[in-house]
Amino acid sequence: MSRIRFATIRALFDSFPEALQNIGAEPTDESPVPFLRKLAAEGKPEDAVAVCAYLLPRREAVWWGCASARTLLGDKLQDDAAALAAAEAWVREPTDENRRAALDTGTKAASKEPLTWLALAAGWSSGTFASTPFPVPAYMTSRAVRISLLISIRRAASDARPKLLQSCLARGIELAEAAP
Repeated sequence: MSRIRFATIRALFDSFPEALQNIGAEPTDESPVPFLRKLAAEGKPEDAVAVCAYLLPRREAVWWGCASARTLLGDKLQDDAAALAAAEAWVREPTDENRRAALDTGTKAASKEPLTWLALAAGWSSGTFASTPFPVPAYMTSRAVRISLLISIRRAASDARPKLLQSCLARGIELAEAAP
């Protein structure tokens, strides 16, 4: 058994039409992990990162996003440590209190910062948008993790990006294949 929520990439895209718009690949009946590996091998690691963000369950996606941001940003993490701490607190203990704290931190932080998006990913994992009665759509956590990692990738040294991305993807695949 694994944490993978979808038997095929087509099923992922059917569940998250937004993912189809964000990922430069056509839906196929391939299993997700071979598809991720193929994207990485074809020099499309950003698409692979996006697939992984949508593939993992919300809590695992946020955890993977936090770990990947640490890998990609390295010593630049101090820029917004509060947002990362809020996201990680929710991952360790996914209570509504921690979710709301992450949402509060994320909504007050700068949207151009990658760690802000991790706090938002945790905050949008369930419940409603801030103080509104509107429920958070299911894709919002995945979207926020994807945005966080795309910003983080751009901040990593260009010559180090391929190796760092491979490390992040390997961790995501490992997490996806792990038994719950």
